[in-house]
Amino acid sequence: MSTMSTSITEAATTSSADAATADAGSTPERPLTTADRCDACGAQAFVRVVLAAGELLFCAHHGRQNRQALERRALFIQDESSRLAQGA
Repeated sequence: MSTMSTSITEAATTSSADAATADAGSTPERPLTTADRCDACGAQAFVRVVLAAGELLFCAHHGRQNRQALERRALFIQDESSRLAQGA
């Protein structure tokens, strides 16, 4: 019984990892809204970063601050910080 539950758990973990990778690889841009908050400070997010492990949201400041490190690891970066200059 223990062997069976271990293999089910391993299969579920593998399926979740595969699904996350598939979702991250096919993640289209979506408009960021005022409900999207920076994972670092809680301000409105203007940068969305999709990684193999999931998604991170950043305000313009933290997006710029972490840009180089994120570019090395990100599958996709959506930067809407130009909306700040427009007064959006």
